Amino acid sequence: MQPTGEIDEACNVDLRAIREAAHRIQPSIYETPFVYSETLSGLAGNSIFLKLENLQMTGSFKERGALNRILQLSAQEQRNGVIAASAGNHGQAVALHAARRGIKAEIWMPLHTPLIKVSATRSYGATVVLHGVNYDETASAARAKCLETGSTWLHPFDDNAVIAGQGTIGLELLRQQPNLDAVVVPVGGGGLVAGVACAIKESGSGVEVIGVQTARLSSMQAALRNGQPVTVEGGATLADGIAVRRAGNLTLPLVQRYVDRIVTVDEEVIGAAILLLLEREKTLAEGAGACGLAAVLQGAIGLRGKNIGVVISGGNLDVTLLSRIIERGLLRDGRRLRLRVRLPDYPGALEQLAGVIARSGANIVETHHTRAHYGLALGETAIDVTMETRGRDHLEQILQSLRETAYEFNVVD
Repeated sequence: MQPTGEIDEACNVDLRAIREAAHRIQPSIYETPFVYSETLSGLAGNSIFLKLENLQMTGSFKERGALNRILQLSAQEQRNGVIAASAGNHGQAVALHAARRGIKAEIWMPLHTPLIKVSATRSYGATVVLHGVNYDETASAARAKCLETGSTWLHPFDDNAVIAGQGTIGLELLRQQPNLDAVVVPVGGGGLVAGVACAIKESGSGVEVIGVQTARLSSMQAALRNGQPVTVEGGATLADGIAVRRAGNLTLPLVQRYVDRIVTVDEEVIGAAILLLLEREKTLAEGAGACGLAAVLQGAIGLRGKNIGVVISGGNLDVTLLSRIIERGLLRDGRRLRLRVRLPDYPGALEQLAGVIARSGANIVETHHTRAHYGLALGETAIDVTMETRGRDHLEQILQSLRETAYEFNVVD
């Protein structure tokens, strides 16, 4: 999509503003690596480069925009303090950079924000208020508190200074890898993709900019279809960092002008991307941060043989959720198997079953034994067995061994 038309006059983000933001924040922001992945390139049929924004101090790209906004506060605004609403990453960024400059920060977060993000935000020195079941409710209450106290509202994406700060990533991408064909960027409210796309397109580059949303909350796609921001129905998603129900008023015109297309990805592929990054790249990405790679793996971007930059936008993943993602991924890949096996209820029956499994080369990690459920007859028992396997082929060998020894069993998902 070539730059055409006029941007809403309320939006004054351009290449000059992004370059000024880069100069302004440079002393305090880490220029993250942009690394080639041989493994992911082989899987994707493209040359894949990862922009590791999860390595920022607070674990996400949000530091760039938050700091650029904070550095432009007036002396009076600094004295009055700041308030932000956030699903986690923007709040951490505001908390850190406000505290470093002696500015009081109050961060409002939805009630179900992952504990890792809440704890980290408090550790940076901010007051945290948990309120609302989603970002919209939280933001509405936080803005009311701003009017009540005279504090300055720091929007997570729909702010010119924030968008310009996020756009500094685009400048780094072009400098670090001049031969890019496309850049894949996660999209929530649009601050990141708008800034990156503006920097890339106004630099005269022909690099394609592709935004990625979770299929469960594609608010930017809805805004593009309707020609204006619209509120979409919410839904639970692994990508909580981009779970925004309404695109920004300032970000939409930039997306319309500079972003080539927006694609969506499914939840299962997001989970697979998180696990792949962790296992093969030794990189921890949260759901939102892994969306770009998920789009590549799902084939949503429709490119082959190209140099593709993927922005890994954040890495603040709750460890409890991570454990569930790992468990589900192992089951999906056939590396973990759960069976419910019927056994005769006499001494040695369980030992015989364990022997069959052991000879198949699987490792039992968990068992649950019952006599009173699953429609069992008297004289029968059942055992749920969870075991580690070497993959799908090994799993089928184990099942065949059990069939050959006449065990009655069901695979438990």
